[in-house]
Amino acid sequence: MTNYNDTYSQQHAGNRNPQYPSVPLEFNFREPYGTRFSQFRPIRHSTQDQLILPRGYKYDIVATWGQDLGNGEKFGFNNDFTCYFGSNPNEGLLWVNHEYIGNMSIFVTGYKEEPGGPKRTPEQIAVEKYNLGGSVIHIRKGTDGKWTIVKGSPYNRRITANTPINLTGPAKGDAAVGGVTQVIGTFANCSGGKTLWNTAFSGEENYEGIVEDWSETPGVSALNPAHYGWVVEIDPSDPKSTPKKHSMLGRFAHENAVMTLGKTGRVVVYSGDDANDQCVYKFVSDDVYRPELGKQNSSLLEKGTLYVADMGATKWVALDLNKTPKLRDKYKTQGEVLVNTRDAAKLAGGTPLDRPEDVEIHPRDGSVFIAFTNNTKHGNYYGQIYRLVEENNDHESTSFGYEIFISGGPQSGFACPDNLMFDQTGNLWVCTDISSDKTNQGAYKFFGNNGLYMIPTEGSNRGKAMQFASAPVQAELTGTWLAPDGETLFMSVQHPGEESEDVNNPTSRWPFGDIPRPSVVAITRQ
Repeated sequence: MTNYNDTYSQQHAGNRNPQYPSVPLEFNFREPYGTRFSQFRPIRHSTQDQLILPRGYKYDIVATWGQDLGNGEKFGFNNDFTCYFGSNPNEGLLWVNHEYIGNMSIFVTGYKEEPGGPKRTPEQIAVEKYNLGGSVIHIRKGTDGKWTIVKGSPYNRRITANTPINLTGPAKGDAAVGGVTQVIGTFANCSGGKTLWNTAFSGEENYEGIVEDWSETPGVSALNPAHYGWVVEIDPSDPKSTPKKHSMLGRFAHENAVMTLGKTGRVVVYSGDDANDQCVYKFVSDDVYRPELGKQNSSLLEKGTLYVADMGATKWVALDLNKTPKLRDKYKTQGEVLVNTRDAAKLAGGTPLDRPEDVEIHPRDGSVFIAFTNNTKHGNYYGQIYRLVEENNDHESTSFGYEIFISGGPQSGFACPDNLMFDQTGNLWVCTDISSDKTNQGAYKFFGNNGLYMIPTEGSNRGKAMQFASAPVQAELTGTWLAPDGETLFMSVQHPGEESEDVNNPTSRWPFGDIPRPSVVAITRQ
C-alpha cells in the first residue's frame, strides 16, 4: 500500500503510452529492474502454522498484541495496515491499524457467547474499545539488525474507540450526523495510506456489526452509525494532535485511501468499498496542493468533489447535488449525500462490483490498480485485479479506460487479492484474503494458507505471480510497507488461529507457541 510521490511519474511522463486501452504500456527505463526484495526464489503453497519466507530472508517480531509501549499503553489487537514515517531507514515511526476482535474465546479467557444473549459484556466491550483503532510506535533497528519498539518514547501513542476525533467537510455539523462536529472513537480500521504532507490515512471498514453489537448491549451507550465509516487522518509526529474524519471522502466500508496529484496540482484520493456489489470512488480537491504549506494542506480534503466509477460508461460520476441533479430528489444537503454515499452512488449510476478493496497507483506510469477480492454470490470465488488508466493520464479526468491485469485462480496461483503495494521499480505485491473458515477447503484447497505474492508489471514476467510468503494457519498477511531504503519490508500477520474456540486448544500457536497473537514483523535479507 505504499504511496510514492507522483513526482517520479511526472518526470517520466514521456514513457507513458498516450493511446490506451488496447495495448499495455511499453517501458524503456534505464534504471535496473527489480529491488533487493524482488530477487528471490518463489516458495510453494503451504498449510503449515508458520510464517514462511524464501531462502535468504528472515523476519523479526516488531510488535505483538498486548506488548507494553513503555508509557502506560499497550499494542492493540488484529494489526492490519502499517505505514512508515521518517527518512531514516533505521529509525522511524510506524502507524498500525487495529481492525476488530472477532470471536473473544482467545482474546478473553473464559468467554462464552450464550445463544440469543449479548455478544459482549460491558467489561468486555471496554477491553475491545481499547484494543481497536491504531497505534503509533517509535521503532529502531539495532546493531544486531533487529527492529524493536523504543519503549517510553513520547511518540508512542494509542488512538482507540474512546479517542475524540474531529469531523471535517460537508457532514460536519449536519443533521445527518446529529449536528455534531466531533465524534468519539475509531474502529474497524482496515487499510490506509499516506498523505503528501506525511500524515496517515486509516480507513474505517466493517463498522456496522461493531456498532450493532455495542449498541445492543445493556449498560453500554448506543452509537450513531453515521459517525463511523469514514477515512481518518492521524499525525504520528504530533502526539498532541486530534485526528480528523474527512467526510468529503465518503462514508462506506473503506479499505484504503491512496493519494496523488492531478495535472493542475489538485489532490486526488482513490478508495474502494469492501463489500459485495459496492463501488470504487475518487475525490478531487477544489484547490491545489502547495508543498510549502506542509500539514495545512489537510484543509484540501474539506472541499472538492467525490466521484463514483461507472465502469460501463467508463466515466466518473459526481456525487454532488449541483453536478448531478437527480441526487436532489432524495437528499437535501451535501452532508446527507456523503453520509449515505453507498445509496447516492447507486442512484447516480455507480457500478456495483465484486468487493473493491485496495487501490494503489503505479509509481512509474500513474495507472491505478484495484483489487477485487471476490463475490461468491456471483460465482466469483477467486477475484481479480483491474488496471485503470485515466484519460490523458490525468488523475483529475472524469473519463478512463481499464483492463483486467490478472485474475485469481489455479492458473495464476493465488486467490482473493486484497492489500496491494508497489515497490520502487513497479513490481506489484499482493496479499491474499481467503476467509479463515474457507482456507484449504473446496474452491480454495489448491492455494494453501493465505500469502504474499509479487507480480511484475513489465518485462517478460509481466502478470506472473510469484509467492514470497505463506501465512500461519487461518492468518492473513496485510499492511506491507517498505522502509525508505527498500531493505526492510514491514508486514502485519493478522488473526492467526481465528477459528479457535478453546483457549487451551487453539488452531494456531504462532508466533510464540502458546496462543495465537497478531503481530507486526520486519522482513530483511540475511
